[in-house]
Amino acid sequence: MSDSSVSALPSGRPSRQPVGHQENLSLDSSCFSSPPVNFLQELPSYRSVARRRTNILSRDKQSGILLKPTDSYSSQLEGGITENLSNQSLRKYALNISEKRRLRDIQETQMKYLCEWDQWKQYSSKSWKRFLEKAREMTTHLELWREDIRSIEGKFGTGIQSYFSFLRFLVLLNLVIFLIIFMFVLLPVLLTKYKITNSSFVLIPFKDVDIQCTLYPISSSGLIYFYSYVIDLLSGTGFLEETSLFYGHYTIDGIKFQNFTYDLPLAYLLSAISCLALSLLWIVKRSVEGFKVNLIRSEEHFQSYCNKVFAGWDFCITNRSMANLKHSSLQYELRADLEEERIRQKIAERTSEETIRIYSLRLFLNCIVLAVLAACFYAIYIATIFSQEHMKKEIDKMVFGENLLILYLPSIVITLANFITPIIFSKIIHYEDYSPGFEIRLTILRCVFMRLATICVLVFTLGSKITSCDNATCERCGYNQKLYPCWETQVGQEMYKLMIFDFIIILAVTLFVDFPRKLLVTYCSSWKLIQCWGQQEFAIPDNVLGLVYGQTICWMGAFFSPLLPAIATLKLVIIFYVKEMSLLHTCRPSPRQFRASNSNFFFLLVLLIGLCLAIIPLTISMSRIPSSKACGPFTNFNTTWEVIPKTVSTFPSSLQSLIHGVTSEAFAVPFFIIIWLVMFYFIALAGAHKLVVVQLREQLSLESRDKRYLIQKLTEAQRDMRSQVDSA
Repeated sequence: MSDSSVSALPSGRPSRQPVGHQENLSLDSSCFSSPPVNFLQELPSYRSVARRRTNILSRDKQSGILLKPTDSYSSQLEGGITENLSNQSLRKYALNISEKRRLRDIQETQMKYLCEWDQWKQYSSKSWKRFLEKAREMTTHLELWREDIRSIEGKFGTGIQSYFSFLRFLVLLNLVIFLIIFMFVLLPVLLTKYKITNSSFVLIPFKDVDIQCTLYPISSSGLIYFYSYVIDLLSGTGFLEETSLFYGHYTIDGIKFQNFTYDLPLAYLLSAISCLALSLLWIVKRSVEGFKVNLIRSEEHFQSYCNKVFAGWDFCITNRSMANLKHSSLQYELRADLEEERIRQKIAERTSEETIRIYSLRLFLNCIVLAVLAACFYAIYIATIFSQEHMKKEIDKMVFGENLLILYLPSIVITLANFITPIIFSKIIHYEDYSPGFEIRLTILRCVFMRLATICVLVFTLGSKITSCDNATCERCGYNQKLYPCWETQVGQEMYKLMIFDFIIILAVTLFVDFPRKLLVTYCSSWKLIQCWGQQEFAIPDNVLGLVYGQTICWMGAFFSPLLPAIATLKLVIIFYVKEMSLLHTCRPSPRQFRASNSNFFFLLVLLIGLCLAIIPLTISMSRIPSSKACGPFTNFNTTWEVIPKTVSTFPSSLQSLIHGVTSEAFAVPFFIIIWLVMFYFIALAGAHKLVVVQLREQLSLESRDKRYLIQKLTEAQRDMRSQVDSA
């Protein structure tokens, strides 16, 4: 570089001078091969990097996240790989085939210098990893509905595919729950009942129990009408009430085998608790990955925009119509983002009078929402009270339709409430002046609360009727023995009716609404009314809420009806084929599509809410409400939970002392203090990682400014060179 060109580069602040005051720059190759120090100091990122260089280098060396320069990348990468060849597979590195082959040769060379024991460990580790990979590949071919779900994914994208994957997850979850209950509760009873093993039942000895509390009239004898069998099948009464489907069938204290006595009450309680714990752990495990992706996507609006523009396409789509639908979906999302940005700008420019007006309107509309919810809850309460008071009449005093209507009145009211309230909520949300994305989330949240709270209202209404005492017998038994001689079985019957009615509604809507609607849209498309009605949309949130509603019923009823998970599994299997047929032949995908990552996290979050709501009434019924004295394995206990202290009392004294110490306050307080400290540590660690992410983003921004600055300098140098050539 010439002296004039060097002197042309300012030594102080570089990049903010006008173009007209710049001197001529030479494009000699030496300019780029050995740039002067003052030129590097002109870069916008120089001062920022120099300020943090010491701290970043020390921290990155400790954590191993130092960003390597491009010229030494290969050597550094090779050194890191060769040091960890024994622990990492070469497949995990983004290298070409020749580099992987060279590194594999290095690995084989290193193996020769190891002792025989280390070589055996290396070979066994490789063999075990290869075996696991092959086993994982084999298990993928054994997945339930693998080809069907992949076909749906190819035709309709990952959003709708995530719904069917969620349905498959619920099938597997219910199947595992049923297997746990079957192995620990039903199988020992069946082995003893049919004399398969040399065992016998240990009957429950009644101790200090009033004889009135042990009366349990099952069903009346005599002439039985044919339609009564249909009613029994739909409501769980009659002949089904005496089967192993319900709680009252297991009136056994234990099963005596040759060498030990199987404690059936303890197994019954622990199997129910283990099913809930397994569901919680499984849901949390599956939701962690979706939470990470959702957290990254929702962190920055500009990042979300870039994801939609550059990474928003679903490459699983192979159908032309679905490709067009995906195009319109991306356009809708971009319009929604622009609308949200407009609303944020509108909120920023909103005056105090407008703010007071909109918040007053939202308060009024939320009062209307609360009034709608209260009206639905009160209607469910009245329907449950009416059904419970009139369902004890003899069947021959009612006609078939009247009896069935009274039995299913709470289920009918709950279904109507679940159908009407989303329409009301969708109309109200338009007047609250929210962004489109928040409108969807708030509406779904209200619908979730409505669907799941209706079940809780039904259960708590039954609980209030069970514990309401109006005579001496009720006081002696601790519950309303006259109306509910075996209240656990009758709660199980209510859960059974809810599940059966929900299944009937799903089939009826698909067969008698969606199919005729498809025929009308196909063959009567010239009618204006049919054009306005249109084809049924496959709305993912509504279908998912239906699945969560049914799964919450299953969790609540599994304790009172041990075979309810098996019924739920069969129901979900049928629903899969019904929904697949409906999607392929009667419905069209919704233009407002969901990403698979967002969908999976949303599905599991709603399912987790349903599980928490199911645990609350189950905990209250196990610990507070007295157990039935006429049926079930807990007739000799005041509450279901008392079987745990009784079992602990049979342990050795040292083990009892340990358990009492672990469950005491002296252990609980330090334990929770340690948990809080660990949680605060991880919160601080997450904050430190977030700070590193912010610094790396700032570094990327500075690098982009450096590139822009260098391009500007190069353009100016080319312009000055042309002017020199022209002047010469």
